[in-house]
Amino acid sequence: MIVKHFFDPDTFTLTYVVIDKQTKDAVIIDPVLDFDQASGTIDDHSLQDLINYIKIENLNILGVLETHAHADHLSSSQLLKQLYPKAKIAIGSRITEVQDTFKQHFHIDYLKTDGSQFDLLIKDFEEIQFGSLKMKAIPTPGHTPACMSYLFDDALFVGDSVFMPDYGTGRCDFPKGSAKNLYHSITKNLYTLPDSTKVYVGHDYSPNGRPMAFLTTIGESKKNNIQLKANTSENEFISFRESRDKTLKAPRLLLPSIQVNIDAGHLPPKEENGKSYMKLPISLKLNKGSL
Repeated sequence: MIVKHFFDPDTFTLTYVVIDKQTKDAVIIDPVLDFDQASGTIDDHSLQDLINYIKIENLNILGVLETHAHADHLSSSQLLKQLYPKAKIAIGSRITEVQDTFKQHFHIDYLKTDGSQFDLLIKDFEEIQFGSLKMKAIPTPGHTPACMSYLFDDALFVGDSVFMPDYGTGRCDFPKGSAKNLYHSITKNLYTLPDSTKVYVGHDYSPNGRPMAFLTTIGESKKNNIQLKANTSENEFISFRESRDKTLKAPRLLLPSIQVNIDAGHLPPKEENGKSYMKLPISLKLNKGSL
């Protein structure tokens, strides 16, 4: 098995291609679509690097797996589906909870909340065959309720649950996020895997200016993760994570990303003038007497 990574420096996102080198069967995990929020322009320059690699390697793309509904970049899953019709777009089955929450938040009338936009809704610990590639789904809720990690042989793709040991874990302050749930997801579902299991992270932010890194192991995380080691207590982690999250700003592309990604990468439907529009909810936090 081969794992090829692609790094998007604009959103610090890792996209992966998992490949059976014998059959050329492959799946894509967390693909990125470039979006300039100031101009409303979407382009595919990051996607083209991925597509070129697929062409060169003559890969048979059978799946596009989302670890969760991302809040920091748009998914290019629908463009990939057009290019590779056999590919099943898949996400954890609890995406319906996320859809229901954000349909109300954005007041999106057209959004279905049954997950039917996706080809596959993956159940906890379900095993799925993508051609010659076998995947086991490991639930890792906490960052969002629908987060799912994917295990291929000894390669684990963890999305935003846990990062490189010098950066820690994912934030838990999004709607229905939970530091307690993330603690149990990592300690019970991930840290119980063999120490030699390879861990491919969903983002890397290069703390202290180190070079970008994307690969660690379960053993290294248990020993050296600065936020959650094997011996970190539940109360200690929850206290740290909740305090830390209160200091964090919203991701730059939060509002457009969520609207697209909970709809399986579909852009909002075009209106009468032929254009699509994303919603921008406004919250007023004004001093008394401002209005």
